[in-house]
Parts: sequence; C-alpha cells; structure tokens
Amino acid sequence: MITDKANLWLVIVLLAIGTYVIRFSFLGLLGGRELPEWLLRHLRYVAVAVMPGLVAPLVVWPAATGGNLDASRLLAALAAFALGAWLKNVVAAVFGGFVTLYGLQYLMG
Repeated sequence: MITDKANLWLVIVLLAIGTYVIRFSFLGLLGGRELPEWLLRHLRYVAVAVMPGLVAPLVVWPAATGGNLDASRLLAALAAFALGAWLKNVVAAVFGGFVTLYGLQYLMG
C-alpha cells in the first residue's frame, strides 16, 4: 500500500491520464469514422468473450462463501445460461438467474 501522499496522487494522476488516453483512442480518434466490416464483426464477440471471465469467478469462487463452491450460485448460473440459450433474451436470463439465486438462498436458509 502507498503511504506517501505524493506517491498516491502521482499514481492517481497517471491512472487518470492512462484511462483518458485509452478512451480517447476509440472515441476521439475513431468516433466519427466508419469502421471496416471485419473489425465490426470481431467487436461483436467482445462481450461474449469478456462476460464469462467476469462471471465465472463469482460463481466458482464466491467471496460470500469464503471461496467455497456454493450450490445456489452454481444452479443460478446454470438457470441463467439455460434461459439465455433457450429464449435468446439477456434480460430474461439475468432475471431468471436472480430469482433462482435468491429463491434457493431463501429455501436453503
């Protein structure tokens, strides 16, 4: 942990500049231009590639259980996946997973 306030502010400013540069590279430089079809085709898969990486640790190693596998979270993830595959609707999948998770947690105590 950074204890010196000058170093802390230096890190905050550098991270802010870095974040600005990353966002500007897409929004400022490419915002008004038409992107090539091959790039748009690849960008469609970004959410599909990133979402499992964000969700899987929360299902398999949840912090709420101390990193132990929890049946209610696993079943809720399976229910959300099944609903999403069946209905092709993200909102239904999220809502179904939510209802399954909290319903099972209520029933299991």
